[in-house]
Amino acid sequence: MDLSPLSKPCAGRYDAQAMIQDNISTRRHFILHLVSDSTGTTIQGLARACLAQFDDIEPEHKIWPMIRTEEQLTRVLERISAAPGPVLFTIIDENLRRILQKHCHDLGIPAMAILDPVLKGFSSYLGLAPHGVPGLQHAMDDAYFDRMEAVDFALSYDDGRNLEGIGEADVILVGVSRTSKTPTCFFLAKQGIRAANIPLVPLVPFPDHVASYEHPLFVGLIQSPQHLVHLRRSRLHADGVKELEGNAYLDIDAVTDEIRDARRIFSRHGWPVIDVSRRSIEETAAEIQSLLQALREKRKDGTA
Repeated sequence: MDLSPLSKPCAGRYDAQAMIQDNISTRRHFILHLVSDSTGTTIQGLARACLAQFDDIEPEHKIWPMIRTEEQLTRVLERISAAPGPVLFTIIDENLRRILQKHCHDLGIPAMAILDPVLKGFSSYLGLAPHGVPGLQHAMDDAYFDRMEAVDFALSYDDGRNLEGIGEADVILVGVSRTSKTPTCFFLAKQGIRAANIPLVPLVPFPDHVASYEHPLFVGLIQSPQHLVHLRRSRLHADGVKELEGNAYLDIDAVTDEIRDARRIFSRHGWPVIDVSRRSIEETAAEIQSLLQALREKRKDGTA
């Protein structure tokens, strides 16, 4: 029997499948290819959400954004062949989809069009066909400029540096140092939400005129004292501060008092409170968005 590569009907597929089979016992570490005809932001978020459901895996992401021509796709296919692994893709163009799917089929690896079920569901419900134009979610429309303006707003009103005009915020986050106020504001800004933040500093009263604003949603952020001390110590180390002993900023009793005083302020004003000790920035932002949505609905109904 002639076993030369030319005699095999699909040598590329054979080699790739053999490579995968050889590594099946160690599949916890694998290459995941993310192919998008847009920026790749959507597919990266969906990939993280799906992979979070599996324990003891170590995926290595290869991101291939803005793939809109056969020439661009050909270069990606070469890289996939060199390092086979599952493929997630968000490509609208039917011809490019067919080429990618056939290539993956020949390699014996899965290729998943992750937006298809959502598009089909909306199409069925709305009775409309999707446009089939890549990158529409990133079009420079009013929503795009709203997001850019929200980012500028977050920069201008970060860490209480500017209180003039802060009443125009959609959300004002209040909390002691290292409660993730700034990164949460910027995450909200990416959703088009005008977010500002004001730190609570020991012995410095919160500005009453700001607390009297009716438009913004005020949200108090807290951490457990132990977690807060750990974060503060890490930040000081990163900043090159060497003398940490006797620093009230890191004293557990002083930090506990800070959190207690913060809770009193939040309670006095009736602001909702979020404990961010065990939350990611995304989770904190999601809860704030829910609170903001509920407030807007109440205002629309005239009940707030």
